[in-house]
Amino acid sequence: MDHFFNLFKQLLLAFSKEDDGAQVIEYALIIAVVSIALVVALRALTNNGGSFATFITRVTTCLTTAACV
Repeated sequence: MDHFFNLFKQLLLAFSKEDDGAQVIEYALIIAVVSIALVVALRALTNNGGSFATFITRVTTCLTTAACV
């Protein structure tokens, strides 16, 4: 049983020294902040709460025709 606890202790110490997980957390936080910024920006672009489908239709019209308002 002591062998099990010693092995567990060694694994726990090795895990605590490893810092690869910190990079994953940092990337996840960056993705979360960028996602929130995109949602806020798209919400502002949809004319005060208009639908996202209307925004996409407007962008499609601007890209495919010369009639862009």
